[in-house]
Amino acid sequence: MTTDLGSGAFIDSGTERLLGRVDGDIGWMIFNSPAKHNAVSLDMWAGISALLATFAADDAVRAVVVTGAGGKAFVSGADLSEFGAKRNSPEANEAYTAVSRKARTDLNGFAKPLIAMIDGYCIGGGLVVALGCDIRIASAKSVFGIPAAKLGLGYGLGGVVDLVRLTGPGAAKDMLFSARQLDAAEALRIGLINKVVESGLSDATTDYARMVARNAPMTVRAAKMAVNEAVKALAERDSAAVDAAVQACFASADYREGRAAFAEKRPPVFRGE
Repeated sequence: MTTDLGSGAFIDSGTERLLGRVDGDIGWMIFNSPAKHNAVSLDMWAGISALLATFAADDAVRAVVVTGAGGKAFVSGADLSEFGAKRNSPEANEAYTAVSRKARTDLNGFAKPLIAMIDGYCIGGGLVVALGCDIRIASAKSVFGIPAAKLGLGYGLGGVVDLVRLTGPGAAKDMLFSARQLDAAEALRIGLINKVVESGLSDATTDYARMVARNAPMTVRAAKMAVNEAVKALAERDSAAVDAAVQACFASADYREGRAAFAEKRPPVFRGE
């Protein structure tokens, strides 16, 4: 399949290799370098942060889908052609890493639901992006892997923490040690992804995103916060922030709307307030 770029309003990410658009209540982040299987470049890492900031500021956006153009790859890894010029010394590597680290931090800190729509290769840096999302929906032809051990690259703690949280240490070590590729069925079995779609990936993912977007935004954000805190060590959890988010839900107009809609047997119309 090829990714439908749709007709929504496009957003400037700073590079044509990363497209952003808003279609109703769904934001789209589209890696757009199909000739390189959407290998992520430095400007694309920077563009992730730019798009997330725009989506965060737009109250109309209630969920964001992250995907790749071309139908062959989500993201096939880092753009190795840049390494000679941009990662050729410890200092250059640190500058490069600072940009990619900020993108990962922004993904992990994004308050709204992030849904990865994966079709094809999801390798290395692409898997890091997918791990930064809340939900991962993949086509049956998708493959997953971390090739660092075949490239002599060290893999930082940030991406490894996300991997271990999803798959456990045994599966994470297998992926890191062997650098082998996993098919979609195995990725589903070990918990790396949430769902495999045999056909109609774009429609299935869009329908899922719309289902999430129709729900009470404050409740969804509070749930995301609670889950993110729950996987932290007990001493690191911000229970007060979760409690405050929950109390805000109970005090909201959306809570009143939800109760009224249930009593009147109609779909609720949530406004995020």
